[in-house]
Amino acid sequence: MATVMLRSAFRFHTFVKTQNCVNLPCWLRPLSCGVLKQAAAQPCSSQRACVSEPMPEQESGADSALYTPPPGVRGMTSLDREAFTWKVSVPALRLPKKVLNQLVKSLKRVALQRPGIKRVVEDGDDADHRLLLLDPASVSSPSSLGDAETQALGKLGVALELRDYELRLTYENLKSEEVLRAVLPEGQDITSGFSRVGHIAHLNLREHLLPYRSLIGEVIMDKNPGVTCVVNKTNTIDSTYRNFQMEVLAGDGNMVAKVRENGCVYEFDFSRVYWNPRLSTEHERVVALLRPGDTVLDVFAGVGPFAVPAARRGCAVLANDLNPESHRWLLHNCKLNKVDGKVRAFNMDGRAFVRGPLREELPALLGGPGRVHVVMNLPALALDFLDAFRGLLGQGPSVSVSVSEGSLPLVHCYGFSKQDDPQRDVTERASASLGSPLEGRCSVHLVRNVAPNKEMMCVSFALPREVLFSNETAEDGSPEEPAPKRQKCEDMSA
Repeated sequence: MATVMLRSAFRFHTFVKTQNCVNLPCWLRPLSCGVLKQAAAQPCSSQRACVSEPMPEQESGADSALYTPPPGVRGMTSLDREAFTWKVSVPALRLPKKVLNQLVKSLKRVALQRPGIKRVVEDGDDADHRLLLLDPASVSSPSSLGDAETQALGKLGVALELRDYELRLTYENLKSEEVLRAVLPEGQDITSGFSRVGHIAHLNLREHLLPYRSLIGEVIMDKNPGVTCVVNKTNTIDSTYRNFQMEVLAGDGNMVAKVRENGCVYEFDFSRVYWNPRLSTEHERVVALLRPGDTVLDVFAGVGPFAVPAARRGCAVLANDLNPESHRWLLHNCKLNKVDGKVRAFNMDGRAFVRGPLREELPALLGGPGRVHVVMNLPALALDFLDAFRGLLGQGPSVSVSVSEGSLPLVHCYGFSKQDDPQRDVTERASASLGSPLEGRCSVHLVRNVAPNKEMMCVSFALPREVLFSNETAEDGSPEEPAPKRQKCEDMSA
């Protein structure tokens, strides 16, 4: 029980610290991004979502009309922006033009603040006065104004004169959540949360929202400057290349995204490679462990979120990915960030990379001045790949003697866990795969909450000498990435 309570507290702490997001009202932080993840204050373009909640009842009181478009839009599946037009009466304070600027500042707390609405409007035929529109949620009568506002008016000799003002509201004055709340079925959760990857907004809609998917896409694109394409995930991540099928809900359908992360620029086809904006903090954390002169062996490199900043930090990098598209964009991103002379890129199965290029390079690297880091970011499978290190240098006893404990490669291996004690779970699974106990010899870091009862963890350890120099190797038939190996290497310094 104590373990479960501690885990829950840790999850909540991680949730509170989460960034990579734009805040949304709590009642509409549901389904597109999942539970929020490990983070620090790192600006990003992915938008927050949390546990789904049913829509609340419409606000009661004088301000409800400001947030409630005409009822006729309910059930709309094809966006008709003209249908979101209505009028509402709001309180207005009549102010002399000559003291207007002073009073607007003093009355800011009660002034109306809505997208696209001017707070100060003309007062009919009286050119010497203006009307300051007030928030009906704060002001319903002269007595609603606080002491500060009343005193500010009194000091300038302005009478507290309220009027009703008929305000015309349109689609442009609504926030995305207000549009969706008005259109989608009452009593069900909605979404205006999404992950943003460059100009692409990525959603993961639940089945009951699919009839409205085109409308949702248009609203998100309308209300978020810079978003020109909205897509919906249509299945789980492909086990081979870690990408997923998607449908375009709105926009131009351009899937080639350009993003900035931790000072680096990346370009890639989002529909054909894996990219997760919520891992920005984790990429930064691991790269901060590196020192100039170190070597990074990235077994599942993707388009380069570890490899590129590592090379910029002054490390030599061997980066591998099975997906030919990831390999292509990895080469592109290394050139884009001017580190192609420091990165050698491979396009092959992860196990083949470990038993091939990594093994060939490792003896010389262990005798060098820098530390060797092995990054294995394929959380669905990476722990099972650790057995590839068994006996990796078992035929080189002279090397074994010359390698100090402080020079052994540092491995950073990622895995998912659904257990009550995820730290213990990934430690035990890593130990079993290596064939050597890691308890007390490793550190485990919570990367993010992927879903309820599912964590992404990173276990870091110095590769045990008894594993690296063992005379035993993993049994034949150990799991490989589920696709044919591609024995291709490109030295980008060429």
